[in-house]
Amino acid sequence: MSARWLGLGAGLIFLAGYLFYARLLSRWFGLDDRHLTPAHRLRDGLDFVPTSTPVLFGHHFASIAGAGPIVGPILAASYGWLGVFLWLVLGAVLAGGVHDMGSMAASLRHEGRSIGELLRQYLGPSAQRLFLAFAVATLILVVAAFDVIVAKTFVASPPVATASLGFLILAVLFGLLYYRAGVPLPAITLFGLLGLALSIWLGFRFPLHLKEPLWRALLLGYVFLASVLPIWLLLQPRDYLNAFLLYALLLGALVGLFLKAPEVRLPVYTGFFNDLGPLFPLLFVITSCGAISGFHSLVASGTTARQADRESQARSVGYGAMLLEGVLGVVSLCAVIGFTLADYQSLLKAKGPIAAFALGVGHFLSALGIPPEKGRAFAALAVSAFALTSLDTATRVARFMVEEFFSPAGEHVSTARSRTLFTLLVVAAAGGLAFSGAWQRIWPLMGAANQLLAALALLALTVWLTSTGRFAAFVKIPALFMLAVTLTALVLLARKNFLSGKWLLAVLSLILLVLTLLLLRLAARKLFSSGKAQELV
Repeated sequence: MSARWLGLGAGLIFLAGYLFYARLLSRWFGLDDRHLTPAHRLRDGLDFVPTSTPVLFGHHFASIAGAGPIVGPILAASYGWLGVFLWLVLGAVLAGGVHDMGSMAASLRHEGRSIGELLRQYLGPSAQRLFLAFAVATLILVVAAFDVIVAKTFVASPPVATASLGFLILAVLFGLLYYRAGVPLPAITLFGLLGLALSIWLGFRFPLHLKEPLWRALLLGYVFLASVLPIWLLLQPRDYLNAFLLYALLLGALVGLFLKAPEVRLPVYTGFFNDLGPLFPLLFVITSCGAISGFHSLVASGTTARQADRESQARSVGYGAMLLEGVLGVVSLCAVIGFTLADYQSLLKAKGPIAAFALGVGHFLSALGIPPEKGRAFAALAVSAFALTSLDTATRVARFMVEEFFSPAGEHVSTARSRTLFTLLVVAAAGGLAFSGAWQRIWPLMGAANQLLAALALLALTVWLTSTGRFAAFVKIPALFMLAVTLTALVLLARKNFLSGKWLLAVLSLILLVLTLLLLRLAARKLFSSGKAQELV
């Protein structure tokens, strides 16, 4: 069978999901453009900024599309390609899209605040604080890990470092010209794209060579600025422009996939158990962001909802960007699906999933006349650009959540002092983890923690909808599935780490398990007291 049929089938399902299912979701979530969004009601020119759909989509997509939808499907393919493909496609349409769109819709109706606000209103302040503490700890771990990953990328590929610096300068110019000088979006986008091309060219002409510790420190300084500066000045335009790198990569890879039409050689199914563990729940945990990701709920309710110009953007931006990430996941799977199982395993062992992705995409791009080595370099550049985006977005979202943790109940309090203080707190904690190497001891839990965030966000959406007397089965079913996945994964991780003597990971796994059970207990008590407990079963 040709891999082009997988790409075609996925595309048709994604299109149907957006045209039909997302329209139903808009009705069930009650989206209405007659309602003023928080960006208009609370407009401050810093965090709350009404934004056009193309810019907001680019910003949101770049924020959520890190390395997860590339690494996850390639690793999960060790169980065979069919399970990964089905979870990428059906998961994105029925779970991930609902999760992202619902998180944004709920935030739009709760003053642009996080999922934690839903938990406070419907389950009480204890639930909110548990969720926020867990989310902030997870984000600090993400910042620490990506600080190291991006620094290593810059050391290994100095042209990428120069290009990334050019992107930052370009983003500031874009923000000033678009928001202050009033340059029309088509004109400023053309300027931005030419600037991207120039930055990439300058990167190869003038590669920037610095030591890794210095890059780590500089990156921490950058994310501090990205968190405290107005979002329109740096973060939003940089994400919008960076998104075009991935658009180009996806378009070229898809066209190349259809032209090359590689034969599927990877087995359909390799067995329920392998070196990673059992297929359930690990396939769903490892595949991660291409189907559903808890990090998306933090972005959708933390930054994106505060920039929405209309409520209907929850469909085009929240649901639409999740589907495009599903496309990236399918492309990642197709990048390795033409290998035999033995070649696939040896490639992963020798070079890792990012190199495997770059190799496959470079092969696809060669169908367009692009030399394979240039195609691989472009793929690596795009991946590094999005790793940097995950780094700065995670820092800003963590700052929002710390502010929410210390704000009076139901209020939004953000001052220059709080922004500076709380961002310093996040950056210092992440820097400590990064420079000490402690993040490496915790990182193996990241997949389960990310999916736990998704399960808790879906649980919060279920409680919100049922507590307000609305239809909730479309959220309840993926919530129950993700809870089953994460609870099983945490039990397996705790057992595995206890047996291998990794006490820190074992204890942390148990803490996450207890956190989940506590929130489930609060949710059940709330629904029992309102006579709606049947909604969870």
